[in-house]
Amino acid sequence: MFTINIYLRIALIIVCIVGGVVLAFLFGFWYAFPFLLVGIILLVGYIMLGTVQSAALKMQKTDFLGAEKRLSLTLNPKWLYSANRAYYYMIKGGIAMQFKRYEEAESLLNNAQKTGLPSDNERAMVFMQLANISVVKNNLQGARTLMRQAKQQNVTEPQIREQVAEFEKALKNQGAMNKMRHRQRGSFIQPGGKRRRPKGR
Repeated sequence: MFTINIYLRIALIIVCIVGGVVLAFLFGFWYAFPFLLVGIILLVGYIMLGTVQSAALKMQKTDFLGAEKRLSLTLNPKWLYSANRAYYYMIKGGIAMQFKRYEEAESLLNNAQKTGLPSDNERAMVFMQLANISVVKNNLQGARTLMRQAKQQNVTEPQIREQVAEFEKALKNQGAMNKMRHRQRGSFIQPGGKRRRPKGR
């Protein structure tokens, strides 16, 4: 999809609107009309679409700082078209995950789900990221619930299906390891190989 560089867009908005106003004063409205029209269209597009697309391209290149900076140029996420607003929260949440700002990431990803992501692929990815946060918080039950929700999505991209399967496998292994640690805390081996359990109260 064709996209205009955000800095070029801002420059064009200023030139068209300011230039149109000047032309209107000097020569009349109809001389200024084409410039004003282009400037208003660019401004409305900037307000409703934001910088989500260019931030997503930077995310694909793993330029997380660049993506965060680009998102900061969005005027107000609440003014974005609903799909772009959901992507805004999703990308910003993914960036927060990369920098281990888990509370912020969880809030943003939940906002993305509530706003309404356009496809099951994105919904599955967000559920998986939220499950990852639950694992970090040692909430394995919550992570399993979120992974079940991820699996319920009609995922069409093979890469995402593979990531869901790998995450679920890792989650099962982690659950098994935690059970083993719990058993080891409940008992210990004495010299000589006999197992002694703490006395029951």
